[in-house]
This record gives sequence, C-alpha cells and structure tokens, in this order.
Amino acid sequence: MKKKIWIGVLLVVVMGAMVLGFTRDEKNFEIAKNLDIYHTLFRELNMFYVDDIDPNKLVKTSIDDMLMSLDPYTNYISEDQIEDFRFMTTGEYAGIGALIGQQNGKIVISEPYEGFPAQKSGLKAGDIILEVSGKETKEMNTEDVSNLLKGPANQPVTIKLQRPGDKKPFTVDVVREKISINAVPYYGMLDNRTGYIRLTQFTADCSKDVQKAFVELKKNNPDALVLDLRGNPGGLLMEAVNIVNFFVPKGEEIVSTRGKVKQWDKTYTATSAPLDTTIKIAVLVNRGSASASEIVAGAIQDLDRGIVVGTRTFGKGLVQTTRDLSYNTKLKVTTAKYYIPSGRCIQALDYSHRNDDGSVGYIPDSLITEFSTKHGRKVFDGGGVVPDLKIEGDQLSTLAIELVTRFKVFDFATKYSNENATIPQPEEFVINDDIYNQFVDYVENSDFKYDSESQEEFKTLLETAKREKYYGLAEAEFEALKAKLEPNLDKDLKEFRKEISELLEDEIVSRYYYQKGAIRAAVNDDDGIKKAVDALHSETAYAGYFAPGTIITRN
Repeated sequence: MKKKIWIGVLLVVVMGAMVLGFTRDEKNFEIAKNLDIYHTLFRELNMFYVDDIDPNKLVKTSIDDMLMSLDPYTNYISEDQIEDFRFMTTGEYAGIGALIGQQNGKIVISEPYEGFPAQKSGLKAGDIILEVSGKETKEMNTEDVSNLLKGPANQPVTIKLQRPGDKKPFTVDVVREKISINAVPYYGMLDNRTGYIRLTQFTADCSKDVQKAFVELKKNNPDALVLDLRGNPGGLLMEAVNIVNFFVPKGEEIVSTRGKVKQWDKTYTATSAPLDTTIKIAVLVNRGSASASEIVAGAIQDLDRGIVVGTRTFGKGLVQTTRDLSYNTKLKVTTAKYYIPSGRCIQALDYSHRNDDGSVGYIPDSLITEFSTKHGRKVFDGGGVVPDLKIEGDQLSTLAIELVTRFKVFDFATKYSNENATIPQPEEFVINDDIYNQFVDYVENSDFKYDSESQEEFKTLLETAKREKYYGLAEAEFEALKAKLEPNLDKDLKEFRKEISELLEDEIVSRYYYQKGAIRAAVNDDDGIKKAVDALHSETAYAGYFAPGTIITRN
C-alpha cells in the first residue's frame, strides 16, 4: 500500500514538472514568435512605407506604448535621456543653472538658480533665448534648447538673448558648471518654538541636507518641527528611510518591499541612532506628495511619531529598479510594492483611473482594508496617505488660472523687476494698492479676455432648457443668471484680488530673492503651515490625534 502511495506521489511530481516545463517553453515560444513578427514587420515597414521613417523614433514610440500598458512608472530611457535621468536621481548636471519654458512660441528663462552661472552672468527670468552656440531657437522646443545649454563643465556656451523692454539683443558667454540643486531650499524658525524644513525632492544625499538643517534648527531649542513635503514627487527610497530614522529609535521598521523576485524583498529599519525622538512633528503633504514623500509621511503616521497635515497624497506605492540595456540605454521597471509599518500599501489600487490632477480617485469600500498604527489607531489602504488633520486645497478662480497660464502674472513680474532695482525683504514685501493697480492696468491694456467655467456650463444648461421648453417658463430668471455669470474683468480683478496678489507676490519676490525668497515670503501667510503650528502647540489637540481607536477616515 505504501509503495502505491509513493508511486502516486512520484507521478504527481513528474507530471507537475512536465506541465511546468511545458508552460515555460510555451511562454518562451510566444516571446520568440512575437519578437520575430516585430522584426519582420519593422523590416517591411522600413523598406516599403511611402515616406522615409525615423527608426529611432518609431521604435521608441512602440516601446513607450508597450510599457504604458503596464503602469505609468515603467519607462524606457534612451541614450539621449540619460543625462535627464541622472539629474532626476542625483539632482546634478552640467549646465547654466536655469529653468526654461516655452511662451507664445518663444523659449524663455523661467527662473535662474541663485548662485549658478545663469544668475552670475546676469540672466533674468523673462529673458528670451534667441540663439545657443549660433543656433536659432525659433523652431526648437524646450528639450532641444535644454540639450544645447547642457554640456561639459567649465566650458562656455554662447547665448543670444532679448530682454523685454530693451530693443537691442545681447550676447553672453556663460561658463557651464556642475549644477547640484539643493533638495532643501529653505529652513528656519516659524516662531520661537517651531522649526520648519522644506524638502522638494528625494535626490542622492538629501537626507544629509535635512540633517544639517535640523541640527542648525536645534540650536534654537524648538519643541516642534514642520516638515513640508508638499509637491515633493519622491525619489530615492533609502533617503526616505534615512529621514524617518532621524526621528525614530534604532531598530524600528520603516518600510518593506515585496515583489515577484523574492530574493529582492527587503525590510528597511532604522539602523542609526536618531537625532530626536521627542520633538513634536507635523508632516505637510498634498496631492503632489508621492512615493518617497509618502513613505516618510506614512511611516511617521503609522509609528504614531507625528501628525500628517494637508490633503490625501498621490498614491504611488510602487518600487522601480533600473536595469541596464544595450547601447547605453536603460529600463526603469516596477519590481515591487512598498509597505509602511502598519502593513498597508499606499498604492492606488487602480492607478490607471485618476483625477485630472493625477491623484487617486474614489476607491470602493469593498476594496479597502483596515490596518492599525503602533498605538492602535485605524488606518486604511486604497491609495495615498490620508492626513490626521485635513485641509481643503485652495481652488483658484478661473480668472487667476487664466492669468497664470497665459503668462500675465509672469510678464508683469518681468516688467516690474526690470523697472525696479530693489524691493523690501521677502517677509516685508506686499502687493499694495499701487502695485496691484499697475497690474490691473497692464492686464486691461493687453486686451485680455476669458470665459468662466460656470459660463460654459450655463450655456449647456440653457440649450437643454430650450430643448425641453423650460426656458420660456423662467426666461427672466435665466437672463438674470446669465448676466451674473458673464465674466467682468474689472469686477473679477477686485473680487479675486487676494489670491491674485499672492500669485504676484510669489512671482515678483522670486525675481529678486529667488526660490528661497519666495518660500520666505509665503510661510507667514500659508494656511497649511498655520494650522500645523496651531495643532503642534495645542497640547490637548496634538495628544488627541494619537488616542487608541482613533479612525483616520479616508473621506
């Protein structure tokens, strides 16, 4: 009897191995077959298509579309994109140190970085780039011009520019330098008890920048810290681990990764002595906080080490690994998901369907799983980190959005800075009546016109009402509402002065004091920072966030 059992077991094992081998062989055959089809198709296309084709462009398009069908973060990096990829991961490149953009068909300097070649050579935001190294930029896009501006360090690049308000173009030789963007553009004391650190990206060694900032702030003996991760798209996972490590005991689990290749699964713990395990912490986040930002915010929340303030984060809980390909190209491929200390994954469960701003949309309750923080608070997966203290994101008016997207705010700041040599310190500068009236005159004299979203929706309502014959029953009311919704530039410039003034202040201050100055100007009027500080300094409120059984709802 035992012999028969062993023979049966042996047959099952052998048959299983045969099925497994057949499945693997079948898969390999399908891969080889489809690669052969692709090769022969491309060969025929190249030989017989009516017009000349660009092989590089065609293949890259096919690769990009193939990878896009998997997830948004698995990408092919071609040889000419390697420098941009290196910059994203290290924050370093060799160039002039300036952001550029396209405006009305022209390539314009959006922002020179303080202390780098463009700024030291006198280039200003608003300057139009006409030529780079003798090549006209008229038919180029921003990527083309950016590639021309980058190059070997310590080598000059000749740039021909046109400054708005000046009739004559001018030429400047700018010596390229190795550009390293500081991931911590600003830190300081918000009051005599509260430190503030703004972290904009998780590039190599950014944790050292955070550590340096925090050690400096500690000299002021703060009892609370606001760590601002709003708009931070993430980056290197280990930098996030290092930053959480500053505030939690050695040995504490921070994040783990799990994927198909089990030997790559890993649990990341705090491996160093912390800097401070008692200071009260508020992590500021919004829908632009993603990936490594969510590891920091989620770990701080799960370990009950601090509170998260703002709006629900982006919802990117996927880990990418870079694999080298032939001809100096790379594949950035999603290899795992990461899990924060409670065990939840903050990946949006359906990342192919998002809101217009890219953030995760509504997830049905049936797909949500409950988890617990270290002290027993209830948290949930399903996409992003939900704040302990929620702040509704400010919605700009249609007028304000139009003034920004059509460069009226940018162009006025250019005009103002060209006409005024100095302004007060960032904390003291305000958009007074005189400056705002100058802006109003500037906008009105530019023949600026716009349509409101409400007006467009009303047109649809009106057409429906007429079709259904309700219009005649309430014609007077419809016409009165139409008059109220009709955009009136004079009225709207007064109605939305506060938000427009904030946009103007940010743009003008950055012309004189650059990114750091713009942050200095904004922190005192920032609603998110104010609410974070209030929560940190209310002993009952702050302690109340960590009560066992508290439910951090996702709505």
